[in-house]
Amino acid sequence: MEKIARWAFIAFVIIAIVMGLVAGYMAYNHDSNLANMNGWITLVLLILGIVVGLVSITVSEVQPFLIAAIALIVAGLSNVWAPLDTIHELLYWWAFYILHYITAFVAPAAVIIAIRSVLKMAKD
Repeated sequence: MEKIARWAFIAFVIIAIVMGLVAGYMAYNHDSNLANMNGWITLVLLILGIVVGLVSITVSEVQPFLIAAIALIVAGLSNVWAPLDTIHELLYWWAFYILHYITAFVAPAAVIIAIRSVLKMAKD
């Protein structure tokens, strides 16, 4: 079961990257369908993140996963990719949406894992 969970996590990250490339290209071309597509992709990734948070992360992986999730969320909030816009707008949009979708996938998993950890500490 653990191997399946690991492969599922990798597959979900790959989905986030591919969809980030698609959304970035759409943003670059000012496609009017981007807003609708962005909402659906984010929803799917949130659901996948909930699944990962419920079944995938083991006790030994909690701390590294939460640290990585915090780093991703902070990077997503700070718009670290803004300077890429001066080099080429497409690079900026690709980086922006890839990070956005990975964060949309990791954030719900991090919340669930953090709540489970707090409940476990309270129980002990």
